[in-house]
Amino acid sequence: MPTIHQLPDHLINQIAAGEVVERPASIVKELVENALDAGATRIVLDLEQGGLDRIRIRDNGCGIDADDLPRALSRHATSKILSMDDLQSVATLGFRGEALPSIASVSRLTLTSRTAETDHGARIDYKPDASAEQEPAAHPVGTTVDVNSLFYNVPARRKFMRTPKTEFTRCESIVKTLAMAQPDCAFTLNHNGKTVFECKAAADMEARNTRITRILGKGFGEAARAVSLEGAGLTMSGWIADPSFSRSQADMQYFYVNQRMVRDKVISHAVKQAYSDLIYHQRHPAFVLFLQMDPTMVDVNVHPGKQEVRFRESQLVHGFVRRSIKDFLAAITPADSLGDSHSATGMSLGHDGLQPQLSAAGLGQPSGANTGNGYSQPPLQRPMPLQVQEQFNSMSRLGAPSTRAPEPISPYARNSDALRERVTSEGEGSEIPPLGFARAHLHGVYILAENRDGLIIVDAHAAHERITYERLKALYHDGALKRQALLVPLTLDVSEPEADRCEQERDWLESIGLVVDRMAPEQLCIREVPSILGQADVSALLRDVLSDLMNHDSSERLRAAVDEVLSSMACHGSVRANRGLSTSEMNALLRQIESTPNSGQCNHGRPTWTALDMQALDKLFLRGR
Repeated sequence: MPTIHQLPDHLINQIAAGEVVERPASIVKELVENALDAGATRIVLDLEQGGLDRIRIRDNGCGIDADDLPRALSRHATSKILSMDDLQSVATLGFRGEALPSIASVSRLTLTSRTAETDHGARIDYKPDASAEQEPAAHPVGTTVDVNSLFYNVPARRKFMRTPKTEFTRCESIVKTLAMAQPDCAFTLNHNGKTVFECKAAADMEARNTRITRILGKGFGEAARAVSLEGAGLTMSGWIADPSFSRSQADMQYFYVNQRMVRDKVISHAVKQAYSDLIYHQRHPAFVLFLQMDPTMVDVNVHPGKQEVRFRESQLVHGFVRRSIKDFLAAITPADSLGDSHSATGMSLGHDGLQPQLSAAGLGQPSGANTGNGYSQPPLQRPMPLQVQEQFNSMSRLGAPSTRAPEPISPYARNSDALRERVTSEGEGSEIPPLGFARAHLHGVYILAENRDGLIIVDAHAAHERITYERLKALYHDGALKRQALLVPLTLDVSEPEADRCEQERDWLESIGLVVDRMAPEQLCIREVPSILGQADVSALLRDVLSDLMNHDSSERLRAAVDEVLSSMACHGSVRANRGLSTSEMNALLRQIESTPNSGQCNHGRPTWTALDMQALDKLFLRGR
């Protein structure tokens, strides 16, 4: 029988390194997080051959006392936690005391540091037998960790590394991810002696916008909107890209919990639901969001690489993230997208500077009907001036005789005086709406409108479809759900935990239109369903709802199913291509776009309108060259 024996510390560290040190990027993450925990405001990273040959990270943090250097390289030694209470309310990025000894066990590591209280620093070279002692060394206040010859003593691990270029790309991604969350810290990344990435400390919002734009690109910068949302004891800030800026993969989604970058299925599911019916299926939204919450409400000690967390009230977090983002997107109007001077204050990202943008704070104001969960839904329609009431009447009948179309206005009238005089004489009001006034209906498909900045092009069918869809949703969801009894009740076999959960949620299921009884430990019976879903596969729908409840503690499946039916109704009830519209009808449609939630895209995720200002038009025709 094999004898049980105690493993040596060095082997224990190497085993731990298998979890902590996956590749050079893992080392970069751990060491930069340590530097940030030390209060660093400047971090310089020097990499050679993608980090395989060398990783040197220098910071200007508080430093380590000379007497503590040996302990810093020993397993489970840390200054960040002292008791279980500290572990349950971790406020730092690192806390386990595993990183340095694990890294040192698979490389040649030198640690040099100095505190502000000493005249000189100290250095220590890691040795497996812990025989190394610190020695004096010249060093500014802060710490330098020099990691050489990664996996030199574990050749099997070295074989699993990719090319230096690939490994460096991963390291660079980690640095940029951390830089987005730490605006007060300057970062410099050098590779093989050349500076590859550098960003200064961002002291204000404009500098933060510039940093985000530089990291994620001009496209994200132009499409992103700054958000600041509060509710249920949680705070969420950052940037959300317009639904039109969707991606083929989830490669531009960054979510931080208390400044820690995490990948969490609860958050991913909440964001996906918030963007439902706003982007194409199989497309992914882009965002950089920071969730701040009480550290005692989140467990960060659930993943070796600290990339996952566990929320103590996951349903609360899920609901806050989903509803906050959904309400914010719904409240965006064409005036906000066009940077209208009359829009609510706030800032959105733009590579040429800051532009006015919808303030997320407005979501918490009593601007619409209260949903009962602490959030206010934006009003479906804002009060409109009396002079456009006739346009709404025209839109409602869609088929009124056409009025005389006004003569086109010269595009060279850069200021809006001429347009304002014209619209006043035509009875359209002295204020120029964000989407302007209709000038033509092109091939019965696109509305061409003139606003004070240039040209607006509207897909009439897509826009009318969204307007009709939002009205149907409001009428259906704001009223009592009508149910219909099934002629033959449906029996459904499920697992016992699912049946238990269904029984627990019976009242909630009934409130959304599903009446379900438990017939046996593993059998359910569906007796009533929402009347609008009479032709749907209700058995499959209930299975999906139960799956969501088991995995996410909430479900929007039934609402999504109802919305899908309403979307189909809206599509069939909207203006069709080649359907001629009068000027009054076109203008009425423009006004309703301006006042309808989510009007920037149709139910299928396609854009409903776009704008070309005079500068863009001049560029098309090479004017001014």
